[in-house]
Amino acid sequence: MGFKSDIEIAQEAKVADIREIAQKIGLTEDEIELYGKYKAKVDYNLLRKSADKPNGKLILTTAITPTPAGEGKTTTTVGLGDALSKIGKKTMIALREPSLGPVFGVKGGAAGGGYAQVVPMEDINLHFTGDFHAIGAANNLLAAMLDNHIYQGNKLCIDPRRITWRRCVDMNDRQLRFIVDGLGGKANGTPREDGYDITVASEVMAAFCLANDLKDLKERLSRIIVGYTYDDKPVTAGDLNAQGAMTALLKDALKPNLVQTLEHTPAFIHGGPFANIAHGCNSILATKMALKLADYVVTEAGFGADLGAEKFIDIKCRMAGLKPDAVVIVATVRALKYHGGVPKDKTGEENLEALKKGLPNLLKHIENITKVFGIPAVVAINRFPLDTEAELKLVEDECKKLGANVALSEVWAKGGEGGIELAKEVLRLIDEGKNDFKFSYDVEMSIKDKINAIATKVYGADGVLYTAVADKQIKQLEDLGFGKLPICMAKTQYSLSDDPKLLGRPEGFKITIRNIKVSAGAGFLVALTGEIMTMPGLPKVPAAEKIDVDETGRISGLF
Repeated sequence: MGFKSDIEIAQEAKVADIREIAQKIGLTEDEIELYGKYKAKVDYNLLRKSADKPNGKLILTTAITPTPAGEGKTTTTVGLGDALSKIGKKTMIALREPSLGPVFGVKGGAAGGGYAQVVPMEDINLHFTGDFHAIGAANNLLAAMLDNHIYQGNKLCIDPRRITWRRCVDMNDRQLRFIVDGLGGKANGTPREDGYDITVASEVMAAFCLANDLKDLKERLSRIIVGYTYDDKPVTAGDLNAQGAMTALLKDALKPNLVQTLEHTPAFIHGGPFANIAHGCNSILATKMALKLADYVVTEAGFGADLGAEKFIDIKCRMAGLKPDAVVIVATVRALKYHGGVPKDKTGEENLEALKKGLPNLLKHIENITKVFGIPAVVAINRFPLDTEAELKLVEDECKKLGANVALSEVWAKGGEGGIELAKEVLRLIDEGKNDFKFSYDVEMSIKDKINAIATKVYGADGVLYTAVADKQIKQLEDLGFGKLPICMAKTQYSLSDDPKLLGRPEGFKITIRNIKVSAGAGFLVALTGEIMTMPGLPKVPAAEKIDVDETGRISGLF
């Protein structure tokens, strides 16, 4: 049998009617809205009806600091869900929706891989049920109403030089990062500098994913700050009376999307904020609903435990009243060797010395989960054929010194069967019940103390430096009453530090905060370190060049 691509595996799978999948978690046909045969939306009002039902157990999948050698976090999440189902546990998976930017940009599909995928893979990776289009439309409606308000006389005295709200599009398009619009005469608006973000970077996306219901979403949207007046007062979407229409655009998008894995485990895929500039988790609604419908819910957070897991815990869990029962930290021997200084094309060769040098990165992520956040953890080694027994044993021995067991995961090649060892270890951790869950900071602390707690405890920094601009912004934000919000750090995903070139577990560094802004609708402060792009560009050879469709409508090249 020759090598099969992810999309070929997905296209050959026997996909069950989504009504059968709904039945597995106790949903009737009247409680789902069908989007064809294999996708459905579930009404969030079900949450209210099931308020008295106990929650299932929540399992978070995170990873080491990502590398070009690859880790396989989504694949592990899906495979673990299938493994739990295989051993008789009523399980659901909750994942983010992929953005079209990465799909056509650097990597193709984002629905797992090999025999641990969610399907229909092509739909999930392309337009799916239209949620991202709705979020983009709501974002751009607010932008249009803002510019129209200025054009129609500017009753609120908005300073066009201090507009903070940008337009968005769900595509990597560097040409749109910074633009000048309103040109061509008075009839075409007020000329001003403007720009586009990718849809997943929009604050509408963050607010959408943190909302508990439609009413909460509308209130969050009304609090979004779009700019400032000539006398420095913030102007909100509520001041423009935009929140009602924006919520109307989002009312169907807010319903979680039900799909399935290749092995027919039910999965919610809903929402997808950027993980390095927003909080990088699927919607609170999807997670909460899954916990009512299943005994075990496997979810994931973006990038490594320093970014995704920290935000999952300090922002999402804090706002939603959630608590993970166990955490899976995904690593590969190849990626650890990369952290130890081995070039990507040499990571398939045995190199115990490089592995020893790279292992501290994994060990720091274990410490973050078990010591900073107090949650029991297991390391899932996503096994590759060229990994040697000596390398695997070295990883296992070093992890055990920190009290974390290692389970080999072969879900890419074997599906749920390849994740049974991991599933049993996760169940053991949950059944033991040793969970000292805590946040990395108290939300009542000052802005600088909260940032310092994340930088020193989670990243391992020696301290924090602030630019003069950031110092001024912090004072303004505290004066405006935003000082008690959680912190969302915008940082490179490629290093524990704010320098993407510092691999492994860097020491003796400080984090520099160059900018800090409020996302009042989402309900957090964004602290920017380094140069974080809110609109990525396409690479030299975009994934889009390899994607095609034949005369029958069959898509190829999508991972």
